[in-house]
Amino acid sequence: MKNRISILTILFFISIKSIAVQPFANGADVSWLPQMEATGYVFKNDNGVSEDCLKILKDKGINSIRLRTFVNPSTNRTSGHCSKDETVAMAVRAQQMGMRIMIDFHYSDTWADPAHQAKPAAWVGHSFTELLDDVYNYTFDVMNALKTAGVTPEWVQVGNEIPSGMIYPEGSNESSWTQLIQVINKGYDAIKTVSSTSKVILHVDQGNDNSRFRWWFDNAKNGAAKYDIIGMSYYPYWLSGSPNFTLSINDLGNNLNDMVSRYGKEVMVVEIGGVDTEAQNTFDMLTAVIAKVKAVPNSKGLGVFYWEPEGAKSWSGYSLSAWGNNGQPTIAMNAFNNLTANYTPNESSVKLFLNRQNSELEFSVICSKIEILNLNGMILDSITNSNSINIQQLPKGSYLIRTFGEKSKDVSIFKFIS
Repeated sequence: MKNRISILTILFFISIKSIAVQPFANGADVSWLPQMEATGYVFKNDNGVSEDCLKILKDKGINSIRLRTFVNPSTNRTSGHCSKDETVAMAVRAQQMGMRIMIDFHYSDTWADPAHQAKPAAWVGHSFTELLDDVYNYTFDVMNALKTAGVTPEWVQVGNEIPSGMIYPEGSNESSWTQLIQVINKGYDAIKTVSSTSKVILHVDQGNDNSRFRWWFDNAKNGAAKYDIIGMSYYPYWLSGSPNFTLSINDLGNNLNDMVSRYGKEVMVVEIGGVDTEAQNTFDMLTAVIAKVKAVPNSKGLGVFYWEPEGAKSWSGYSLSAWGNNGQPTIAMNAFNNLTANYTPNESSVKLFLNRQNSELEFSVICSKIEILNLNGMILDSITNSNSINIQQLPKGSYLIRTFGEKSKDVSIFKFIS
């Protein structure tokens, strides 16, 4: 690696405006967090110091929190909890940290996903008309509890990963698209009755599969389903053969663009994750996905949410978190502070990150010199033998960042678009 880095000159086009809070949602689903804390899990920041997990995530660039809600959950620490009261309490806490809120209605007592859409036990035996009332009343109740607590979710999902529908068997699209869409619209109506500004998301998995999404949202359109945003999951790990993300990332980007042009809706990646022990690859994937979503025309790509980054495998048994055995976030989470929008994985051995907490640009290696230049090439600041440079005093604008190694060798150029 030293031979590759030896003199390295890298030009970065950046915008300091990206330090401020921006509309793009850097998100995380942290629904396990209260139970992790209750069982004594200790979260540590990059310095190894115990700290509030939400604070750690915020310093990593996370500005939005997603929370699931179950109807009548068990007390199992990983597949239960997430009741209305617990969800409201967590939403209040996240909002007090300055986070934007997404609520994810599972319409089940436990996990809902493409393989599991079990009807809540309390709704078993109800007629379809009664089920529609159940969906409306439950959705209204949770939304109203949030409103009473002073929380207005920016986004709300009606169902979680529903390619085959939800609330089986009545809400299965294998049985009836008509009934599924009636369920969706009841949820939509309840949300908008309480909070007209909350945007409603319909969520389908395998965001790289355009034919899957065209099939699903064509049927939704034909049946007059009501929604505002198309939500996607993107987990290369769960695709057949667990292929590297580089084999499907362009398909994801193309699908994002197609959904916008075909249906006129905004799009989000509401779930993503990579293997915790392959942190560099997960970083590269996150950076590439964020770039694809930001590149959607007319700013209709709204954000990217990591699913349970804090859910360390030592506690949850889940292998796709972004937390290490040392209680600290892995380098994967640096992707949310990374300024690369047009990013090619492994393009260079030097990578750039934004540390919002310290208002510094940080580099993955120690450089013999780091320079900040304006777009006319005038040097504004420089530092030697360092892996970071402070940008707190720079006014908003675009700059070049140039780094040097020990010998004059490779040149790489990165373009950064905030």
